[in-house]
Amino acid sequence: MKIIAVIPARYASTRFPAKLMQDLGGKTVILRTYEAAINTQLFDDVFVVTDSDLIYDEIVSNGGKAIRSIKEHESGSDRIAEAVENLDVDIVINVQGDEPFIDKDPLAKVIEVFRNDASKQVDLASLMREIKNEEEINNPNNVKVVVDQNGFALYFSRSVIPYPREINVGVRYMQHIGIYAFRKQALLDFYSLPMKSLEASEKLEQLRYLEFGKRIKMVETTHVGIGIDTAEDLEKARRMIG
Repeated sequence: MKIIAVIPARYASTRFPAKLMQDLGGKTVILRTYEAAINTQLFDDVFVVTDSDLIYDEIVSNGGKAIRSIKEHESGSDRIAEAVENLDVDIVINVQGDEPFIDKDPLAKVIEVFRNDASKQVDLASLMREIKNEEEINNPNNVKVVVDQNGFALYFSRSVIPYPREINVGVRYMQHIGIYAFRKQALLDFYSLPMKSLEASEKLEQLRYLEFGKRIKMVETTHVGIGIDTAEDLEKARRMIG
């Protein structure tokens, strides 16, 4: 089973433009993320896929592998699908470009799902963690997921799901952590399928997979990624590196 990591890297981030090219302890954020993915030793290959000549050159000039996006893309899945279409690969892991402090364990967990899936029941694997704080549960930026008894996703939402009509019935609220592992075919299918109303309403690309019958296996973790979304996050990251 050939497993690769793909790091989608857009230059024009809405909240923090050019964040991936910011200096983080003598290296750019995107180069640190790329090197961290390689250092996990979980992957047969690691690629950055980008719409930016600057990011492409940054990776390639430092001995890394990058793929230039040909088209404009609305989602990370689209960008990755275009990049891997002609690659000989079975499983593709989406690594966030703005998370230079990659934790190996959660990535190993999503890979393990496919190693244990001899009958190929799983199209995608992803992560979730329990949240208990009411503010976190109600925050629409925290995407919630509900699963069936076998751990397959039933629905993702920015709303509170399940709705607490009855309290004290043992419901756990699970936040979706956006690390994905895909079978290559699931990605290619996504690329050719139209956006439907659920995805358009919630602005969550994972709903396209569910709407078209793909099976997403969720794995519980306590992992919380350290992403760089703002200038303040970058300063924190610089302090961590020292």
